Amino acid sequence: MSALFQDRRAVLLLGLLAILALAPLAAGDYLLSILITVLLQAYLGMSWNVMMGFAGQFSLGHALYVGLGAYAGGALFVHYGTPPWIGAIAGMAVSAAVGAVIGTLGFRFKVMGVYFALLTIAFAEFTRVLFDHWGWVGASSGLFLPPAPNNSPDNLWLLRGSTTMFYYVILGMTAAAFWFSRALLMRRIGYYWQAIREDQDAADALGIDVFRNKMIAVLISAAMTSLGGVFLAFFNNNLYPESIFSMHRSIELMLGTIIGGIGTLFGPILGAVVLTALGELLTELGAHIGIDGVKQIAYGICLMLILVLKPGGLWPWLRKLLRLEGDGR
Repeated sequence: MSALFQDRRAVLLLGLLAILALAPLAAGDYLLSILITVLLQAYLGMSWNVMMGFAGQFSLGHALYVGLGAYAGGALFVHYGTPPWIGAIAGMAVSAAVGAVIGTLGFRFKVMGVYFALLTIAFAEFTRVLFDHWGWVGASSGLFLPPAPNNSPDNLWLLRGSTTMFYYVILGMTAAAFWFSRALLMRRIGYYWQAIREDQDAADALGIDVFRNKMIAVLISAAMTSLGGVFLAFFNNNLYPESIFSMHRSIELMLGTIIGGIGTLFGPILGAVVLTALGELLTELGAHIGIDGVKQIAYGICLMLILVLKPGGLWPWLRKLLRLEGDGR
């Protein structure tokens, strides 16, 4: 029976991947931009999910790592012409180092739950203020990346090219993040994280190194999120501290995972689809009726409904509906 569930899951995954891979053949630039937003949201949600969903460490400041990756990749490219993939390594290293500082302060002093979340917010806000006054990265005026010349061929190494090129890049990143998340869950560390998430004291009593394993979750999550920041910088071509490090970005980053299902593999993907579709619809509706804030109000209502009606998220319910109960994720 379990083999049947595995086969059905593989068919669904391959079918979804095939549809996404062929999407540029039928979609224009606008629709591809929407799909890029969905995939980026899913990727960032998976990155946050490693720390919160798998290991149970609540972060409200993940925009910090998005911003560090974006500025590291963008600033090195603007000032020195460094390829973004090299800049991404620097950004991931910086983000992991900052994550290590936050984790060490929080876990050594037993700062947990909402207090740990407040610690992550404090670091994100401090970094926002710092970058807002740092001239080398443009300060509050912003950092602007030179766009690719018109009609120039796609350059994957420099991430300068068409919407289609960016689409395939983020599709590859999201697929890799899904595979990597699944691999983590299937290994010993994945079981350690779940034990810590469910009962940290019991995990410690069983001999699990709680501090070390929580730190690994923070480092992996920070580095993955940072890579998403690099992509965001080169796709948008501009960076402002007020937006890249904003609390709104942190909330939007994790909202898809909460709606889709925290701790699941498909949850961040499903939540990204729902949120992006809802966001586009409500943006158009708000512009049509001339009322600001419709999108934010609807997000709040949607979150409340999910927490009340489907506290585990939409994916566990959909998984049951599709008769995939044999697959725990």
